[in-house]
Amino acid sequence: MKNLEQEFLQLLENHKGILHKISRMYMDNPADRNDLIQEMSYQLWKSYQRFEGKSQFSTWMYRVCLNTALTFFKKEDKKIKTNEIREEFDQIEDEDSTQKEDQLKHFYKAVQSLNGVEKAIIFLYLEGKSHKEISENLGISEGNARVKLNRTKDKLQQIIKENGYEF
Repeated sequence: MKNLEQEFLQLLENHKGILHKISRMYMDNPADRNDLIQEMSYQLWKSYQRFEGKSQFSTWMYRVCLNTALTFFKKEDKKIKTNEIREEFDQIEDEDSTQKEDQLKHFYKAVQSLNGVEKAIIFLYLEGKSHKEISENLGISEGNARVKLNRTKDKLQQIIKENGYEF
């Protein structure tokens, strides 16, 4: 048991960015993000013994975390807040970081108004996942993933435009 726990904790540490990115996509408030990270970590540990290694750990982790986020989001019946969103997704290190921070704030404000599945699709897309990988993570067909991604990108652009956030 100790060895399994250490193995899990090491894998979780190696892929902790997934937890933070998903929580960022679904929760606006830092306290809510922390709650979601705890819930995702718990669900990962609870199901880790059933992880068969048929896919990469990170692929399995995406699926568990996205399903947990969708469930958590619905269960908690959180209202989407569009007040201030702090930069946490990536460290921005250059002269025009203020402009990039503003762009990230506007982007996350727009993402907050998407539904749970749309957020998952955008997250996986931003992670560089293919249509096939998106479909596998969400349990939908590849064609459906492609259509949903295009519609979600269009919707996101429209939200950004309507709110005057265009860059």
